[in-house]
Order: sequence, then C-alpha cells, then structure tokens
Amino acid sequence: MSKNIAEKIIEKHLVSGRIEAGQEIAVSVDQTLTQDATGTMVYLQFEALNVHRLKTKFSISYVDHNTLQTGFENADDHRFLQSMAAKYGAYFSRPGNGICHQIHLERFGVPGQTLLGSDSHTPNCGGLGMLAVGAGGLDVALAMAGHPFYMTMPKILLIRLIGKLRSWVTAKDLILEVLRQLSVKGGVGKIIEYGGPAIKSLSVPQRATITNMGAELGATTSLFPSDEVTRSFLKSQKREGCWVPLEADPSAFYHEELEIDLGKLEPMIAKPPSPDNVCRVQDVEGMKIDQVAIGSCTNSSYHNLMKVSEILKNRMVHPQVSLVISPGSRQVLQMLSLNGSLSGLIKAGARILECACGPCIGMGQAPPTSGISLRTFNRNFMGRSGTQDVQVFLAGVETAAASALAGVIADPRKMGIEPTIPIPETFFIDDTMIIPPSSDPDQVEIIRGPNIQPLSETKSLDDTLTGKILLKLGDDITTDHIIPAGAKILPLRSNIPAISKHIFEAIYPEFYRRAKQAQGGFIVAGINYGQGSSREHAALTCRYLGIKAVLAKTFARIHRANLINSGILPLIFVDDNDYDKIMVGDDIKIDVRLLNGGMKVQLINQDCDIAISNNLTDREMMILKKGGALAYFKN
Repeated sequence: MSKNIAEKIIEKHLVSGRIEAGQEIAVSVDQTLTQDATGTMVYLQFEALNVHRLKTKFSISYVDHNTLQTGFENADDHRFLQSMAAKYGAYFSRPGNGICHQIHLERFGVPGQTLLGSDSHTPNCGGLGMLAVGAGGLDVALAMAGHPFYMTMPKILLIRLIGKLRSWVTAKDLILEVLRQLSVKGGVGKIIEYGGPAIKSLSVPQRATITNMGAELGATTSLFPSDEVTRSFLKSQKREGCWVPLEADPSAFYHEELEIDLGKLEPMIAKPPSPDNVCRVQDVEGMKIDQVAIGSCTNSSYHNLMKVSEILKNRMVHPQVSLVISPGSRQVLQMLSLNGSLSGLIKAGARILECACGPCIGMGQAPPTSGISLRTFNRNFMGRSGTQDVQVFLAGVETAAASALAGVIADPRKMGIEPTIPIPETFFIDDTMIIPPSSDPDQVEIIRGPNIQPLSETKSLDDTLTGKILLKLGDDITTDHIIPAGAKILPLRSNIPAISKHIFEAIYPEFYRRAKQAQGGFIVAGINYGQGSSREHAALTCRYLGIKAVLAKTFARIHRANLINSGILPLIFVDDNDYDKIMVGDDIKIDVRLLNGGMKVQLINQDCDIAISNNLTDREMMILKKGGALAYFKN
C-alpha cells in the first residue's frame, strides 16, 4: 500500500492504535529535547516517576530561554538542569551554546526518527525529514521514562511546491503565504507534508524555517522528505552516516492538497497581532520603525546571518533604529567570526546578542512605548515582546535588514542585486559546550535552588463538579495570554505558586484574586483556546488555582493535552450558540460520572442544561479520573 512520509515514520514507531485519521495512536519516541523554560518542570516530573535512567535513544537538555540572569532564579535552574541531566542520562547544552532547535538541526536530528520536545517549535527538525512534535512537559517526561507518546492520528495535508523563488523572496515568505491562506487554525488536527518539484531548490535551513512556523498553523508537525539536499547538509555537519532516504510513494494518499507556485511569491510580512495577519511588504512599505530584531529558531542560521551581513556591508543602520541580532548557535557565531562577517555587522551598528532566544521570548530588548518592531521571529502576540502596546511585524531577514537601513519598512527588492551566499561544504564543528551524562550517576548530587518548588499533590476528580464561571474569553486565546513570557515571569517556571500570580495578567489581571476568593471554578472560551506555546504552566497554574474544567468551542492540540495531564476537563460545546448562554458569575454543575456518555452542564441560576462533548478517549478519561497523568502513571 502506498504511503506518505508521515505514515511511513509512524508505522515504524507504532505501539498501539490504527493509522487512521481521528483514531488515538501511541508512538515510540527516539529522541527528546527540553529547554530551560520548560525543562525544570519536565525533570521534576520525570523524577516523580521514580525511573532511575532515561530510556530514549537520545535526550538533551538545552539552556536557551532563561539566560537573562537578573536574579538567582535562572542560574539556579541551570545548575539544577545540568545536575539532573548528568544523573539521569541526558546530554546538556550549556548557556551560550545556542537555541535548541537550531542546534538540534545541526548536530542531532535524524531523518526517519521521532523527536518529542517540550517546545512548540520542535517541528523545526521536520526540515530534516524527522517526525518532530512539540508537546507539554509531562508528555516529554513520560517519553523519557520509556512511555509512548499518545496523539490523535492527524489528517495529512500535502503542500505541493512548484516553480522557483525569485530574487529577494525566501522560505519565510512562503510560510507567511501559507499562514495567509490557511490561518492559525488551518493546521489543527493535521500533519503538513511538503512535496513537489520545487523542494529540491530549498536548503535544509530554508525547510526548517517552514516547518518551524508550521506551529503557528496549529499543525501537529510539518516535514520534508529526506533527499540528496538533506544528505548534503548532514555531510557538511559531518553526520552523513545518519542519513536515510525518505520520501512519499508516488500514489500516496493525502486528505487535502494545496499547490503553491514559488515563482509567484513576493516578500511578505505579518502584521500584529497574529502570524496569520499577512500581507505583501509593499502594502505597508514606508511605515516608520523603531527596532529590528533578527534571529530566533526561525531565522538565525548561518545562511540567514550571512545574508544580513552582505546587505549591511559598508552601510550604517538608520540612526532612529535599534538593530539587534541573535545568532542561532555557537557554530553560526564562530563561523561569522572566522570569516570576518561578525566584524562587518558590528561596524554597521548592529547590537550582537548571545546565542539564545532572547527577544523572541521577551527576554530583553523590549521595544519603546507605542513603538514598532520588525522581527524575523515566529510570533507577534500582544505583549510577547515585553512592551504591551508595541506593534510587532514578522518578516524574513532580507526585509528586516533592508528596513534597518531605511528606518522604515522597506521592500528588499529595491536593494538591487541580491547577494549570493554559498553553502559551506563543511561547517565548523565544536561540541565542547555539550556535556555528556555522568559515567557515575550515583555520585551526582542534584542541586536545587530555593525557587525550585516541589510538585503539588493532585486528587482524583469528584463525581460532581460545582462552582462559578470565573472568566469568559473569545477566540484564539494563546498561552501567552494565559501565562505571559518575558524576563519577569519566565524565571518562575519551576515555582507554580509564584507564577500563578501572573495568570491572565495581560488581559484580566483580577483573575488570580477572583480564583483564590472563589476557591476555583470554571473558564469559558471560544475557538482554538490555548494556541501558541507548549508551556504546560498555562494548565498547571489553572489547576493550582482550582480550575476544574474549561468549556470551549475548540482547543489547540498541545493545550488540550496539558489540561488533561493536569486533571482539568476540556469540554466542547455541542452547539456553538450555547457559548452565548453562559456568563461570568453563573453557577454550574457537571456530573463527572457521565464522562462516558452525553454530558451536560447544568446552569443552576438559569435552570437549564447545555449539551457538551468531552471527546475523550478511554485512556484520557482514566487519567482525568485519577486527577492527572502524573498520578495515573505513578500508580
């Protein structure tokens, strides 16, 4: 039987279930990655499972998010993560070594294998032909302990690429065009596969930019074939031995198909406040900007920054613009330094930041009040930059560099002949900042700072849930809305009581006080609730504050899983019109004993019932009844 790429990888890793869209499947996990903003919780959860050694083929703990050390918390977390990795069998990428997704693409991604990461942009490695999926921290901890990863088998969407990119048009423009056509909800419940004759013209870093931002489509993951382009990239990283050919069969079935002619694309830009609010650069050309930020896991490769260096050569950044650049990895930074390009960037007035996520996650470089920031990142949600009223635009490095020179949003096609950047035959290899696990784990002492708090106890679900509606939200609420990122809040990721005080801070700052006074309750939301980051803290903080269920029109995949893992019921309106019937302050009652059947929410003060669907598998129902995944798997 003919198969597409996703089906071929899943079939080789299938533990249970049928490879049929809509069915729950379990797949074995070859590799895991964590980063420091989510990793502290992952390792606390792994420790609670009482497993003495990691059971994956390869696991690595990266430090790339919480690197702005304004207090003791981040440095303490780094020591904790390093000691945990040493003791339990993970590799450890030291602060300054680079962004997890860029390093993993360079040094560890393997075509045909499965990768589970506690970061929503883990699909970056789909550019290598790897089934790379972002997940909540507890799912990653379970994979590290040897458990399979459960998910609903997605539909497969083929995006067929034809034609050839014109001068000054890039892979970033392609994925922005996909977002324009499909929206942030267009990939929900799907794996996106890229095919067609044009893929041969796209390098692995370009492919990774595309699969990385598949997360903004809500896709489970995105992936390219593993072909001669892949082989050449791995050879340049001295890893040709792990290459395997992998492509879809000629008559493979796809649930949906979309064809895009690369030759018809133009430089594109995403306007605030969402990555799918996309238009042509020329439609907003001339808008004054205050800041340009280049980097992130989406656009910080050697090729990206070499292009910036060539555009800025012998020129000076506009005096009203602050240009900051975050190299994606130490490898990229070293190569820029060795060939003299780093000096050119500095001469042009660029501010060189460390190899880390930095401004993308709100960790420094917040724009000015009411400012306009043009970024090569993947998200432009309100407040994510660290300044609440800033307007953030997303574009490729060519548009960003041209705009930094002009002081306004500029179409790079007016820069003249596009610089040609040759792909190195061999990249500079230096893995000395990646520390292997200890050969004598029994002698490793776990270092815990005072900010690292123990996991809170959970209890099984009561037969009946009662309480008030504490909050009613609209569509496309992101995890940034629920628990913000940034230098103030990210250091509290290992301290649930402390970070809970910031829940819904940006949009409903009174929620923490309201939830504490009511001793818990319920939340109502619209479509695509919980989109964006994989941060399970958006669910853990709700559970800590006594939230028993969330009633929504639809949920984002990772957040729905995080709610279940945290012991919170994710409930769906059978009739979307019923959303309008429930108001903040309503007293409701839910009979949990009806989880297997037709559930209803009883509106006590209105004396009526609303039909809801739980859409839960038997396994998920058992997890919820135990009070969450940790309690379920420990028992």
